[in-house]
Amino acid sequence: MFKFAGKPQSAALAFLVAGSVWLLIGTLYGLFSAIHLMAPEAFNNLAWLVFGRTRPVHVNTVIYGFVVNTAFGAALYYVPALLRMRLWSERLGWLSWLGWNLAVLSGPVGFAGGLTQGREYAEYIWIFDVCIVAALLLLIVNFAMTVAARQENSLYVSVWYAFGTLLWTAGVYPIGNVMWAPATGALPGVLDSIYLWFYGHNLVGLLMTPMALGAAYFVLPRVARAPLYSHTLSLIGFFVLVAMYTHIGGHHLLQTPIPNWLKTISVVDSIGMLVPVLTVLLNLWLTMRGRGARVWNDPGGRFVLVGSVWYLLTCLQGPLQSLPSVQRITHLTNWTIGHAHIAVLGFAGFIALGAMWHVLPLIVRRELYSRRLVFLQLDLLMLGLTGFFAVLTIAGLIQGSAWRHGEDVYKVLPQIAPYMFLRALLGVAIIAAAAVGLFNLLMTLRRGPPLAASAAEEGAP
Repeated sequence: MFKFAGKPQSAALAFLVAGSVWLLIGTLYGLFSAIHLMAPEAFNNLAWLVFGRTRPVHVNTVIYGFVVNTAFGAALYYVPALLRMRLWSERLGWLSWLGWNLAVLSGPVGFAGGLTQGREYAEYIWIFDVCIVAALLLLIVNFAMTVAARQENSLYVSVWYAFGTLLWTAGVYPIGNVMWAPATGALPGVLDSIYLWFYGHNLVGLLMTPMALGAAYFVLPRVARAPLYSHTLSLIGFFVLVAMYTHIGGHHLLQTPIPNWLKTISVVDSIGMLVPVLTVLLNLWLTMRGRGARVWNDPGGRFVLVGSVWYLLTCLQGPLQSLPSVQRITHLTNWTIGHAHIAVLGFAGFIALGAMWHVLPLIVRRELYSRRLVFLQLDLLMLGLTGFFAVLTIAGLIQGSAWRHGEDVYKVLPQIAPYMFLRALLGVAIIAAAAVGLFNLLMTLRRGPPLAASAAEEGAP
């Protein structure tokens, strides 16, 4: 094992495999949650399967286990490749993998037994917070040393995004998880909500978003076989993202007694996020102008392209639902759950999978076992996610409209019951997609045809 850990690109592969495993586990827990919402009595005698325990396992495992593992795996390949270097230390990469995945493992093991801090997106207890921060610091050292020893003078934008993500997250995570108070992992009163949503939204904006964009900037130009449309636009998007996204978590708290100036800033910057989003998408789509068929017919390229469309939809809906007038209908309903699904799985998840299918052959020097299975995985995910988005949006509007007119919460439940059934049914398609992807990955490792010499040389750092 230790000998294998020293092999070139082995750490990247470890993150990719872990990501696919956690996707299957995380979506299974999502199905348990959906069944509980559809039939609350289903798990009455199984405390570890009730909604209050399976839901945080699902959320954290999909975010930290699937999306971030997969994105880190891709970055551990493309950062050294773009710098024309090997990763400074594969063993350090494995140590970061170990720390990160120990924390992820504590979800299914610990949350199911009630071992949690009980704060949304910040459920990991203190010792596993330490594991995550340690993993981030190890990755920072590894990337910094790789950059310092690089043979390429220019730092392509994907390197900016990957390295920036690690720095931002290492700073934000201890604050949001109140790591200086290990006994509770929380602060008293409404101040805790401010800290939590500063962290909770930056988990999307300063971890998943930049990692996904770094991967997209790497994959799409390579698949399109065209230079990036504008390096200047890519850096504008990078800096405006970090300038605006850090302040928008307060829009989750517009109905609470937080300062009005914080509410105003969060709404204004939420609307302002259209600037970096449209800048990035314009840059990516102009890069593939006239080459759409080439991108669409490539397994990784199709995933990234569809992910970019989900990004547009997510970031049109996000500013809209930050408005107080809209939140009077949508807040605390299934509408926001539908939005979270297209952000995490549709945008970040699709691009992470696209990056994985693009770099996996370059890492293992084998062609994909089956391109058809990659496209099948995408189709299943599109079926499940599009259905999720429609079903949860409708259910949310039913809830919000009824509550606004004074209807009791429990009286609305029968009206949304059919949508909870559809939600569980659609979840089966997403679980099937996770299983197909994991099978294809493992078969690629075992039986994928040798990669052509020209393609292997092109992808070698």
